[in-house]
Amino acid sequence: MTYGPEAQIEELRAELRNADPAERAEISAELEQVRTELASMIAVADDAHAGEPPQ
Repeated sequence: MTYGPEAQIEELRAELRNADPAERAEISAELEQVRTELASMIAVADDAHAGEPPQ
């Protein structure tokens, strides 16, 4: 099953709240990676719509 990056971010944030110190760095890095991927997806979508006339 796949789910969107927003859901993955929320799941990682929940894990981060309950993580022990040894896991925090790993979860934080994964969270930052997913946030970067989401920002890239948004930028691509914005670029795709930039050339379209307003409706």
